[in-house]
Amino acid sequence: MTRAGLRLRPGPLRAAAGLAVFFIAARVVYRILFHGADGEGPVVLPLPAIRLPAPFSWVTLLGPATLDGIGEAVLSALPIAGVVLLFGLLNALFDVSRAFGRLARRGPFRGIARALAVAWSTLPGLGQAVRTVRTAQRLRGERAGPRMLVPVLERTLERAAAVAAGLELRGFGGSPVDGDPERPAVVREAAFGFGEAPVLTVPGFSPRRGALEVVTGPTGTGKSTLLRGLAGLVDHVDGGWSRGEVEVTGLDRRRMPPRDASRAVGVVLQNPREGFCTDVVRDEIGLALQVRGVATAAVRARVDEVAAALGLSGLLERSVHTLSAGEATLVAIAGSVVEQPALLLIDEPLADLDADARVRVVAALDRLAHESGIGVVVAEHRAEPFAPVADRWWTIVDGALVPAAQASSAEEGAADAPARTADGRERDRSLEHAAPAPGARPALAAAHLRVAHGDTTVVADASIALGPGEIAALIGPNGAGKSSFLLALALPPQGAEITGSPVLVPDASDDLFTRDTVAAECAHADRRAPGPASAVLFASFLGLDDASRAGLLARHPRDLSLGERRCLAIALQLSRRPDALLIDEPTRGLDAAARDQVRGALQRAADAGTAVLLATHDIAFADALRARIVPMRDGVVPASARPASALPDSAGPDSAGPESAPPASASARAVRRGESHPSEESGPEGGVSRPSSRRTVRHPNRRWAGTALLLANLVAVAAFTWPLLTTALPSQAQAAAPWVALALAPVAVIVTITALDRSVRSAHVLAYLGVLAAIGTALRIASTGVGGVEAVFLMLILAGRVFGARFGMLLGVSTILLSSTVFGGFGPWTPFQMFACGWVGAGAGLLPRRVRGWAEVWMLCAYGAVSSYVFGLLLNLWFWPFAVGPDTAISYTPGAPLWQNLGSFLLYSFVTSTAGWDTLRAITTIVGITLIGRPVLAAFRRAKPLAAPARHDDSLATPHLRRDAPPA
Repeated sequence: MTRAGLRLRPGPLRAAAGLAVFFIAARVVYRILFHGADGEGPVVLPLPAIRLPAPFSWVTLLGPATLDGIGEAVLSALPIAGVVLLFGLLNALFDVSRAFGRLARRGPFRGIARALAVAWSTLPGLGQAVRTVRTAQRLRGERAGPRMLVPVLERTLERAAAVAAGLELRGFGGSPVDGDPERPAVVREAAFGFGEAPVLTVPGFSPRRGALEVVTGPTGTGKSTLLRGLAGLVDHVDGGWSRGEVEVTGLDRRRMPPRDASRAVGVVLQNPREGFCTDVVRDEIGLALQVRGVATAAVRARVDEVAAALGLSGLLERSVHTLSAGEATLVAIAGSVVEQPALLLIDEPLADLDADARVRVVAALDRLAHESGIGVVVAEHRAEPFAPVADRWWTIVDGALVPAAQASSAEEGAADAPARTADGRERDRSLEHAAPAPGARPALAAAHLRVAHGDTTVVADASIALGPGEIAALIGPNGAGKSSFLLALALPPQGAEITGSPVLVPDASDDLFTRDTVAAECAHADRRAPGPASAVLFASFLGLDDASRAGLLARHPRDLSLGERRCLAIALQLSRRPDALLIDEPTRGLDAAARDQVRGALQRAADAGTAVLLATHDIAFADALRARIVPMRDGVVPASARPASALPDSAGPDSAGPESAPPASASARAVRRGESHPSEESGPEGGVSRPSSRRTVRHPNRRWAGTALLLANLVAVAAFTWPLLTTALPSQAQAAAPWVALALAPVAVIVTITALDRSVRSAHVLAYLGVLAAIGTALRIASTGVGGVEAVFLMLILAGRVFGARFGMLLGVSTILLSSTVFGGFGPWTPFQMFACGWVGAGAGLLPRRVRGWAEVWMLCAYGAVSSYVFGLLLNLWFWPFAVGPDTAISYTPGAPLWQNLGSFLLYSFVTSTAGWDTLRAITTIVGITLIGRPVLAAFRRAKPLAAPARHDDSLATPHLRRDAPPA
């Protein structure tokens, strides 16, 4: 069979066959163990019969096993084994993951299916996050342990926030409307802020159609706040506010949430790769159309058109996880303009890009503005590449957006300007800091180092030698191998000879943090290393007095500014008293003030005798440190030729550029206009529709949803406990009860998911549900095969505690559904597992809310222990009659007294799981919550969507991220 939905996958069928055989074997073992294989045929195993004392005096263990008794046991197991094989065949024929995308477009399961699609796309990146965090922990000299979950969780929560914003901006859950394309935006006497203080005031700003406008200014002054305000995120997502006149395409931004204005405004936020919601480039570009239910053929045609215009046709079938930084930026731009918006807002598009990628992105934005007629607003920290194409320039002075002509003439970074020769080229500083003198002991040395990842050689031939206190800068284009070289110096591969004891601050330096306060991070580092006190070192880098230091030490590490976080990472690593400090991209994303902080920290380290080796594109920063330039290209150090990125005509993304004033030719150029594509109207083929008025989204009746959810859970309870509830039924009904339970459980799951689906109308709920389900799936996979260990309980209990009972149940159901998809392990047990895990998460959300601190941790430990045993009992209860079968000492006996069936079940459960699997599960849960409960709860609460009054078409949360500092 070759059809996409019916291609036979042998793996699930083989697994089902193995489970069926195992079930038959288990049935035979149970019969022999509990005196159920004593027939009239020849005796195969002459075992003695052992009667148990009270209160289980009716139970007899062992006894002679006959051939016909064993045969009867095999025959009695065949019906359930056949059900298992049937599920295996369905798993082999149907790829359930493909159904997520189809169900996400329309229907009663749209919300949860979209969340599962997000989770599915998150899983590959989750594995990479675990590897990256594990490397970061090794760089701190720590072993792998439960604490690794904290930075992994922080990473995924940041991804959840980005995914939520991406879905909101693509129109998920909204009623997109058209605005006036001739008026992309009008902002007059406006301000945007968080709390009581405004972050940015805007006297007047009116981007024009068909023009490219660039906003510059230091980090933290409000460039991103301006774009997020125009996008509607400040008012409707970030928990901020705006005042004054703020209109986009003639629509009042305060009344129009991003999901409703998604067709009029396209937005590309920082780090676009983090906001990808799908797994394939084609699906990512067409997502805005898919969530509106546009016909597949129309979506495909429009995606092909946009991809061709932006030069992405060759990438359409690629996974988004394989894209380079430049390709990811272009894909994000394509996804934001697929509905032909009047306004495109794009934040820091040139960050992390090499020279070629910057050229492609600038050219694409030039075409969108001047040929397609879109009003393009770019916020860029280093805007020099836009000089030839920008129509107007803006900057931020004293918290106000002003035309660039009104800005101070002093350019940011002027003090960092690289030294130049008479012909204007950068002076070669490679000899200004000589290598260590012959015979002197170097602080760091490596010769002819080679590093390979599989069959790919990333470092071919690298040699370096630094003396004590020397500063050197490793310079080269993207892909030259700089990061791999630094990592190999800090964590040498087998056979490598490294002189000195280097430590590395990686590019993703936040992954070094595992505690919930700066003070805790510093105390942990000081306990493990004999060096200077980390807190004192950190404060000295920033020039803090005692009061200021105390304030920073009490904060969460990730709530510090970028520069402060980089300085904290440097202080933590320097506390180990290394011979050399290695730091990867120290100035990425930093403004002049933050670069000064980091530069001061590195200079202090060098002055104290520590060699410093940095890998950077920022030539100005290296020159300010008077660093010896070490070129690298194609895995070779030192490269034979000076890298192109070190030359002024192809400076790196952090090189100095015009921050305050554009070239005269750019400010004087006239706005070029192009014809926009005609609007597409829906037809009989289901093309792209453009409604002229707002549609009302009809949500399920809340009372019906609550009633259905209650009834479905009651049915599920009955499906679990039928062996204890059927004693009053006639014999015919008692015989049918097991099969009725198997049939009712999936029906109850469907009703439950339908009722809960209304909870996934918020993009933030959807995003958090998706990424946490991916984490839960990974934890469940990691603990598979370890008797009784359910690491997923940690996620269910902690997330349910913070996000509430309904979210906890959603998470439990979604995690089992997703992990079963990954395993290809759907079976008759799946609905029961979904309910049991859902109840674990929901129960955590019903615990007393006011308990905090260590008391909360002990309460969750107690709940984790109880839920571990209850979970085991529940899953045993529905399975017990099938596993043992009739005619044994502990079988379910129709019509028997309740106490006898209950006693038989408890004995079966104690022998098979309670004393072993369930106890180990309880111990694992208690230990896990004790070790990581507080930091994980803190991480969840910092990211928790907060409830707000219903102002729009859905009545769910209007969330923001709990951060001490607003988006900058």
